[in-house]
Amino acid sequence: MRIGILDVGFDNVTLDEAVSAARGFLAEGGSHCVVTPNPEIVYMCRTDRALAEAVNGADLVLPDGIGIVYASRILGRPLKGKTAGIDFAVRLTAVLAEEGRSLFLLGAKPGIAERAAEALRTANPGLIIAGTADGYFKDDGPVVARINESGAQAVFVCLGAPKQELWMRKNRNALQASLLVGLGGSLDVFAGEASRAPEFMIRLGLEWFYRLLKEPRRIGRMAKLPLFLLAVIAGGRGNDR
Repeated sequence: MRIGILDVGFDNVTLDEAVSAARGFLAEGGSHCVVTPNPEIVYMCRTDRALAEAVNGADLVLPDGIGIVYASRILGRPLKGKTAGIDFAVRLTAVLAEEGRSLFLLGAKPGIAERAAEALRTANPGLIIAGTADGYFKDDGPVVARINESGAQAVFVCLGAPKQELWMRKNRNALQASLLVGLGGSLDVFAGEASRAPEFMIRLGLEWFYRLLKEPRRIGRMAKLPLFLLAVIAGGRGNDR
């Protein structure tokens, strides 16, 4: 059963359990989607029904953000902890390399996915990168065909919210890959274009503050965090699923 927070139901799993579930999806075949909503995305789901349906329709919904964990505690249904998309991606690439499975990287500015691919291959000897494509495309068809032709079994979809969630929902049945994972700006991190917070800030739940210091223009987006928590406190209890 999922834990409902506002209009999104989260799977109550640890990082290890999430990776184990993804391993199972790959072994099972078929089409599976993983999404990693943060408070901003959850708040967007309140007014964007298509996004809410795309998020809740995923096979695995992971809490990417300490605000989600705080909200679950406020509601009296605490999640096991934060499962950041970037941490999930790091662990998943190790699984892909171990099992000899192939990965396609989709998103970011031109050249970023290629650099991310090199970094991931260096960190995970034996990792098969089936292909890459930037996020600057207008038509889905050629991109879907390119991914299918690559033979990739997993795809990191890094188009930013809500585009990546809607894109996965729209195209999952046309794609032959068994696992699609929405990961926002993760390719920028892998490529060295962006950096994560120091470990002590991550442990203290202050990664959002580090990102704000690095990118002050994010203040408008960050303002949704207190609005999100106020909505939760005001009684916006989601339905457990």
